[in-house]
Amino acid sequence: MPNSLWRPAALAALLAAQPAIGRGQEPLSAIDWLSQSVTTPAPVAPQAEAPVTSTGVVQEPVAVTVIGAPSPDALGLLPPSVTGLPAALWGPGRSADIVGVIGAERVDSLPALRGLLLTVLLAEADPPADAGQSAALLTARIDKLLDMGALDQARALLDAAGSRDPDLFRRSFDVALLTGEEDRGCRIMVESPGLAPTFPARIFCLARSGDWNAAALTLRTGQALGYITDAEEALLSRFLDPDLYEGEPPLPAPAPVTPLAWRMFEAIGEPLPTATLPIAFAHAELRPQAGWKSQVEAAERLARAGAISSNVLLGLYTERRAAASGGVWDRVRAFQRFDAAMQSGERAAIAQSLPEIWALMTQAELEVPFADLYGKRLAAIPFEGEAQRIAFVTGLLAPDFESIAKGLKATTPLETFLIGLAQGDVSGLVPPDSLARAIAPAFIAPAPGEDLSRLIEENRTGEAILTAIEKIERGVQGDLDGVTDGLALLREVGLERAARRTALELLLLERRG
Repeated sequence: MPNSLWRPAALAALLAAQPAIGRGQEPLSAIDWLSQSVTTPAPVAPQAEAPVTSTGVVQEPVAVTVIGAPSPDALGLLPPSVTGLPAALWGPGRSADIVGVIGAERVDSLPALRGLLLTVLLAEADPPADAGQSAALLTARIDKLLDMGALDQARALLDAAGSRDPDLFRRSFDVALLTGEEDRGCRIMVESPGLAPTFPARIFCLARSGDWNAAALTLRTGQALGYITDAEEALLSRFLDPDLYEGEPPLPAPAPVTPLAWRMFEAIGEPLPTATLPIAFAHAELRPQAGWKSQVEAAERLARAGAISSNVLLGLYTERRAAASGGVWDRVRAFQRFDAAMQSGERAAIAQSLPEIWALMTQAELEVPFADLYGKRLAAIPFEGEAQRIAFVTGLLAPDFESIAKGLKATTPLETFLIGLAQGDVSGLVPPDSLARAIAPAFIAPAPGEDLSRLIEENRTGEAILTAIEKIERGVQGDLDGVTDGLALLREVGLERAARRTALELLLLERRG
């Protein structure tokens, strides 16, 4: 679309929407770091006052909904045949209650529970009974994906929605900014009359399109009208003409840092570190523009959260030779030694390098990504001593833990119990510790607690699963009854594999507070 639509002649038609973005506006999103990139356009003409009847009753406009129109809350990427979840996942549950449960879920949980939460968020399911066209549940699911750093999944869900609703587009635009697709986001913004770009977003997109004069004029117009804060003006001015500010001290980071602000700080040569920002920002460090160290650290963070494939981490770890030592470089160097040993197939070399890399992966809480990559192959190698112990653990943390367990030989009561768990049968086995004693009843005589049973009886399966995840998480912090109830619920609703994997991770990973 030609840039003329953005030029000064077009500004007047859009200014009516701008009062909604003045200073002091409350955030429009549950995710407080989203860019305020668009706003809902104001009506072109003022609406007539509502008529008053002879009885003095004001006749308010009647909301109209198309009967039988599909609700956006039904959208998903994974059908029931893939997830194993019922189509009526939410049953008669209230949208507000479901949204509240999703928002309360922790995102720093066990890898198996994060994977289960991801499945629920991406599930294709009938909308809640009270769902309309507001997309409240869809938006809550997307927000949680953003919280988890699952940008690829969030983008796919947003694309499936195909909506130009401002709230959904705001999220789509920020995903584009963090993944290097800002030009696509700007193009959609231009092509969608229902989206009224805020001044900072409009200026950014004008500059990206090469229309610097219109961008500068828009900046001065917005500043004169009071729609651009002093902090925004300082950043936008440097973004449009960084040479004018050469030698000036760096700008202070805004609070919060939004993807739009982060992208402009990067453009002016003052990139903000992402390590202390929400995990979604780590994706920006995976782009080719970032240095190798930044890419590796971002990939570690995202792999730890289960937000990217373990193969991405493998590719970055082995991309080139480490030029320094300490921290991430020690992991890179040890990983390359171990990977070279695995490529050679020499058992002695593998056994020698395995303890070092496993200790470093454990320290960085990357045991599961490591097991994804090597667990199956390690379990097939006849080791002794420490290498045998590590191979046993990585095999049970690997995706093929069920089949791997059949070939494992136990040397301790704990290993015997773990093999039983992997196969879903611990009857007759002695739980080796208090956590195992909480896990065992869920695999012998599963009986979820009263609250979970009530949700199942009411066909509110989705809420029951989310509550079970939260109960197990509380169990990690010491509430062992929650572990029993949560695992029993997962098994009762047919999520046997998720229950087994969660139980194994509870015993094998040091995540207890």
